[in-house]
Amino acid sequence: MKRKIYDKLLDWKRDSSGRSALLIDGARRVGKSFIALEFAKAEYKSFILVDFNNTSGDVLDLFKNHLNDLDTFFLYLSGYYNTKLYERESLIIFDEVQLFPRARAAIKYLVADGRFDYIETGSIVSIKKNVKDIVIPSEERHVKMHPMDFEEFLWAMGNETLVPVTNKHFVEMKPLGQAMHRKAMDLFRQYMIVGGMPQAVAEYTATRDFEKTDQVKRDILALYRADISKYASGYEMKVVSIFDDIPAQLKRHEKKFKLSSIKKEARFRDYEDALFWLDDAMIINTAYNSTEPSIGLKLNTDRLTLKCYMADTGLLISHAFDEKGMATEEIYKKLLFDKLEVNKGMIVENIVAQMLACSGHKLYFYSNSDRNDPSSRMEIDFLTAKDRIGSRHNISPIEVKSSKNYTLTSIRKFREKYHAQLHTPYVLHTGDLKVEDGFVYLPVYMTPFL
Repeated sequence: MKRKIYDKLLDWKRDSSGRSALLIDGARRVGKSFIALEFAKAEYKSFILVDFNNTSGDVLDLFKNHLNDLDTFFLYLSGYYNTKLYERESLIIFDEVQLFPRARAAIKYLVADGRFDYIETGSIVSIKKNVKDIVIPSEERHVKMHPMDFEEFLWAMGNETLVPVTNKHFVEMKPLGQAMHRKAMDLFRQYMIVGGMPQAVAEYTATRDFEKTDQVKRDILALYRADISKYASGYEMKVVSIFDDIPAQLKRHEKKFKLSSIKKEARFRDYEDALFWLDDAMIINTAYNSTEPSIGLKLNTDRLTLKCYMADTGLLISHAFDEKGMATEEIYKKLLFDKLEVNKGMIVENIVAQMLACSGHKLYFYSNSDRNDPSSRMEIDFLTAKDRIGSRHNISPIEVKSSKNYTLTSIRKFREKYHAQLHTPYVLHTGDLKVEDGFVYLPVYMTPFL
């Protein structure tokens, strides 16, 4: 499958010229190993894949005994994999490198040697047990790999024209028209239901069968649960509690994560490691409350007020509708035809969070529950900052609306109170593009253009 991260790998190869290794960090089953292999096959004369999930003791011993003699190290490595290595024309891939931290520490010496290029892939690479007793090499360049975005999903579906057309209309701020908008929303709903995990997308494009696709997603969710049991040692029950409660939390009108719903009198400090684990594993996307919408949203972050979204909305749907262990074809059809009576808001807001994260945005929202001043009481789903920051008018508030009938009470209050800081206020909805009363109403599938 065609993935945009491939261009980042090309940029690294060209710019680095062997002076750094590339670490591809992402959730399990997001496609890290696949893209590293595709890149190796297309861009190098030869390559070796060292899979630390299934590696012999002989290979592990090379890192323990021969790093002080790299000639011997490469001789044995080349012989073991029966692959000739060519100076500056070969790539060595360390797959699932978090399982053998010693190999990650060795990057410092391997890069300094300069003979070959190195790509590492890993999940949960920053968890304490995976960095214990090693010095993180400064020679690593990090790139995060997210689930497939809407355009990548369309490529897999054989459609390479829709996104360029919708982007043109976004730039010109012109509506698409009823027929084109309806087609775009139909494809977008399929993306929202299937999600962006490559195995699920592959199953759907091959079969167009929602139940078979759902089973693939459930297998991934089961893998996540196994990872939690295996790697979240010491606080796995807290990680599971948060993971299981995400759909219920997102179903609430105010989607701020309330630990008290997990356990009465629960405190953030008791669950901080569990939240970090899920975020580091890229199973969730975390949004924080920015209490003052001005330059530097991070500078005014309330770290105790947050929202937890699933990193993949397709997985959220399978996670949420699991009363019988299988999201039925009927639920999927209702989602596809926009006929689901409940839970639609959480799904649409989650997909917006996913698309913003895939586009490189840090996730922030604004929440003020002032009981004494009704004019200050408001909830804005997301905040984004302009690429080029000026002295004023930098912040765009974003409201997400999943139904055709809605009010804009909060964002109107926000515009009135913070007009000096505001750039463009956006309403993401299921209708066509329009500009009205100072608001830009965007169809939800245009989120990646923000």
